[in-house]
Amino acid sequence: MPDSLLVMLRRLNRLVAVLVGVMLLACAAVVLSDILLRQAGSSFGGTDEISGYAMAIATSWGMGFALLELAHVRIDLLRSRVNSLGRALFDLFSMLVLSATVSLIALRCWPVLERSLSMSSRANTPLETPLWIVQLPWFSGWIWFALMAWLTFLAALVLVLRGRFDASEAAIGVFGEEEILK
Repeated sequence: MPDSLLVMLRRLNRLVAVLVGVMLLACAAVVLSDILLRQAGSSFGGTDEISGYAMAIATSWGMGFALLELAHVRIDLLRSRVNSLGRALFDLFSMLVLSATVSLIALRCWPVLERSLSMSSRANTPLETPLWIVQLPWFSGWIWFALMAWLTFLAALVLVLRGRFDASEAAIGVFGEEEILK
């Protein structure tokens, strides 16, 4: 059960990563087109604003992918000095703290979106973008990351409770420098 959940989460997040990559490529194409237009004396205008929005959205959605690919940075000074049960407990504690923190961030994002919706807020820029258009996918990305963190934590917890420390480490562990150098 936890193994199939982790496989499904990885597949979903790879799809999300591809979609985010397509969005970033489209943003890069718009910026490049604007640069070329500037050479001809014209411009779309607002490409800096659009690219900032794209980066915020890409970051919030990309965090879930990074989590499942073990790409988040962790300091493992103590973790590397204990046995497999100790490493599993450190990993679980780390995932619990991450899950709680991301959930708090996601909850704190909602009032930002809610205020923009209720006040029909627009960006204070020449594009006057309705902010909810950008904040909704940004907020959704944080919710997605929180959901991924909690589901990954629960799957790893089940693995640890079953004594499958190697599988848990593969799901939520870290790669030390010695593993990278091999």
